[in-house]
Amino acid sequence: MQLLHTIDILIIALYLITIIIIGLVLRKKAQQSKDDYLLGGKSIPWYLLGLSNASGMFDISGTIWLVTLMFVYGIKSAWVPWLWPVFNQIFLMVYLSKWLRRSNATTGAEWIGTRFGFGKGAKLSHIIVVVFALVVCLGYLAYGFIGLGKFVEIFVPWELVSNYVPFSIPLEYVPHFYGTIFTLFAVFYSLLGGMSGIVWADVVQFGIMTISALVIGYLGWQAVGEFGVDVPKDWMNPFVGGLDLDWSNIIPEVTDKIKSDGYGIFTYFLFMMLFKGVLVSVAGPAPTYDMQKILSTKNPVEASKMSGFVSVILMPIRYLMIAGFAALALIYYDKLDLLNAAGHIDFELILPTAIKEFVPVGLLGLLLAGLIAAFMSTFAGTLNAAQAYLVNDIYLKYTKPDASQNQIKNMNYITGIIVVIISIVLGFFAENVNAILNIIVSVLYGSYVGANILKWHWWRFNGEGFFWGMVAGLLAAAIVPQLFPDVNALYLFPVLLIVSLIGSIIGTFSAPPTEAEVLKEFYKNVRPWGFWKPVHDQLAAENPNFKKNTDFGRDMFNVAIGIVAQTALVILPMYLIFRQETPVYISIAVLIVCIILLKKFWWNNLNQKLD
Repeated sequence: MQLLHTIDILIIALYLITIIIIGLVLRKKAQQSKDDYLLGGKSIPWYLLGLSNASGMFDISGTIWLVTLMFVYGIKSAWVPWLWPVFNQIFLMVYLSKWLRRSNATTGAEWIGTRFGFGKGAKLSHIIVVVFALVVCLGYLAYGFIGLGKFVEIFVPWELVSNYVPFSIPLEYVPHFYGTIFTLFAVFYSLLGGMSGIVWADVVQFGIMTISALVIGYLGWQAVGEFGVDVPKDWMNPFVGGLDLDWSNIIPEVTDKIKSDGYGIFTYFLFMMLFKGVLVSVAGPAPTYDMQKILSTKNPVEASKMSGFVSVILMPIRYLMIAGFAALALIYYDKLDLLNAAGHIDFELILPTAIKEFVPVGLLGLLLAGLIAAFMSTFAGTLNAAQAYLVNDIYLKYTKPDASQNQIKNMNYITGIIVVIISIVLGFFAENVNAILNIIVSVLYGSYVGANILKWHWWRFNGEGFFWGMVAGLLAAAIVPQLFPDVNALYLFPVLLIVSLIGSIIGTFSAPPTEAEVLKEFYKNVRPWGFWKPVHDQLAAENPNFKKNTDFGRDMFNVAIGIVAQTALVILPMYLIFRQETPVYISIAVLIVCIILLKKFWWNNLNQKLD
């Protein structure tokens, strides 16, 4: 295995210096106002925000996970990210980003006031959204923290560092130590530059990752052509066979990995992912960095374009890299050392080990800089979201509404440091990347869905209903997994959803409806489709020209086409790297048809007026 060359170290150092300069240069702009710090003054072009959002999703922990998935499950691994669900970006692209941006809010919690007003129920809802947002943000920060630590451990062996550390660390906590070091470094530019600093650092990072992905993809493609690849039956087919692939005669250790993942029967697993994914997507974005990027756009049309651009820019580039590394790992598996510091096989080490083994000098430094930057991008965006909730929705709302710009600036710094410290502490309790991922996407999101679907689509739903629906969901999320410790968290989603819906409905009818003026203003501005007839009738009585949103059918058609297009963008680079010519041509043909349909039925209607 090669060690870092001087050229690689210089490239990494150059990247780190660049982002420090970005933070320092944009510091003054970020300090001009609260909106400048948290939302970039709502002046950043949609394509830069989309690229930044894609960069934040090109995170190191997720990439480690996706390379492992493709190594084990092949082309079928394209379905597993539906756990997030990855296609929530399509719902945002088609209509939800537009709805959300029309609110002109700074955070998801501030949005609550536009929907429920400012009475008792709205205040309770505001508080529960802030709590949920902070819990999710801390979970994402801990998730990235573990992934980065595992990654760095490969390139900086503990035996080279331990002599310089004045205290002893158990071997299982070595990744946590490395994660802490880089987390503290990442704090610098994310605190100084605010949203503008984050976006421009993300642009640099995505450029690095694009170059790296193209080279890694080429190396994998070349290796497949030279040596071929030995994989189980149906590994190359996304539609045939299950996830329990037979690795017994190829790499027997993978069998234990499949059992530990516990995804179960493929058809049922896919159905559950689709069921959960659609509901999570309809609920709208969780209050994290994705929502903050949407709220940072110039207007609703640019919000939709930004969300659509994320899939276009992210999927092909990211999966070129993922497929390239999976190909190299499969072909040269015997050369990979997948033993962690504690001496156990850990398939999450495939990515960093493959990088160390196969990436040439110069590109290694570029790739390491890009992947470290990927961590920093996700970290910075999530930290910015957490700061937004603490400063905007707690400090300015309840503690000091008349705070000066200098006080707001100082509070941004203080809250950022506090969030980082807490996330580091939480990271030390995390077993691995997959453990945190399951908690975030299956448990926490299960508690979130019920109340957040109703808030868009049912006029009678009020602040009390939202509060009790979220509380019921969060309590169920804390208790139900403990009652069924051996059940994959995905299969507990229906239980969490039902509990959340029951809490929502009981809470709704325990209090009067939201004030009529608040409902009319919300419906007039956002114009959602759903069960809004009483509100629509009131507005129509005041203005006979008022029209309701009749785009449900077109929106759902565009969502379906968008999901197919997004899946094609994922599968295409996989087949390309593994030299499957016919599936490549089919994927391209499907993609072209989807682009034509989306151009006609989505893009051409973006500027459609409300009235």
